[in-house]
Amino acid sequence: MCILVCYSGSSHLGDVLRTVEYNDIPNLPGSSPVTVTCCSGADILLQPFTVLGLLVWTLIAGTEYFLYPAFGWVMFVAVFYWVLTVFFLIIYMTMTYTRIPQVPWTMVGLCFNGSAFVLYLIAAIVDASSVTKDLDNHNYNSWAASSFFAFVVTSCYAGNTYFSFISWRSRTLQ
Repeated sequence: MCILVCYSGSSHLGDVLRTVEYNDIPNLPGSSPVTVTCCSGADILLQPFTVLGLLVWTLIAGTEYFLYPAFGWVMFVAVFYWVLTVFFLIIYMTMTYTRIPQVPWTMVGLCFNGSAFVLYLIAAIVDASSVTKDLDNHNYNSWAASSFFAFVVTSCYAGNTYFSFISWRSRTLQ
């Protein structure tokens, strides 16, 4: 069993503070030891990105989006940032960023989150303005749901951009 404990003591994306295994807690037969991982508030935002971003592009991909160029743009932004988010999630989960100290990870996080926020905001607006029952009544619900989730993902990226900016600013002032 793995327990994720997060607190706002650190705001850097990827600052995993410590992982502790409690071997003295009795386990059920066949279960693994309890692991407690402490991380920052911004780290917990990477997990909704993967699920919500996946929802955005799968809801559109299940329709005839290729007939409407606006949905092609939304698909490009959603898939591109979903793949990059999964890539960065793997980097932070494996703590690879600690092995490559030459890369300014706070700046990378700020640029990534800032660009994702701006492009996802544009894509969400395009998605919402393209959803009408006149285009295709069959795909209306999927497109409306993808528009909603695009705005949710945009707000998550906005929050993560804020956390990344605070982290970048605190590391720059040091």
